[in-house]
Amino acid sequence: MTDKQLLNVTDGSTLGNIEIAPEVIEVIAGIAVSEVAGVASMRGNFASGVAERLGKKNHGKGVKVELTESGILIDAYVVMDYGISIPDTAQKIQDNTRQALKNMTALEISEINVHIVGIQMDGTKEEESETEAYS
Repeated sequence: MTDKQLLNVTDGSTLGNIEIAPEVIEVIAGIAVSEVAGVASMRGNFASGVAERLGKKNHGKGVKVELTESGILIDAYVVMDYGISIPDTAQKIQDNTRQALKNMTALEISEINVHIVGIQMDGTKEEESETEAYS
């Protein structure tokens, strides 16, 4: 990897350099997003979908990290559960992601953008409650 792809987080230590790859930030952010209640899943691409069917879990799926002059930009693409408050859940996603990255990497994030790409309609709960009412 070249130096341009790594994020140097050394704070003047004489012991050596600490560099974090953007993929590591993607994984940390992906796990933090998926921990939030109301997030049904993360959007991935075709390759990540095939890999998951073969048993490989992709924790960075649905997260895009961009290192720019102004700082670190994170885009999270999520599918929400039906019936939850989207603004509240999106705020929780931003807070949880920022806190996880701060705790694990000591990095300050300039932007965390949450993109709602779908709503998960779960019909099994409604069907169970209807069958219990008739029994």
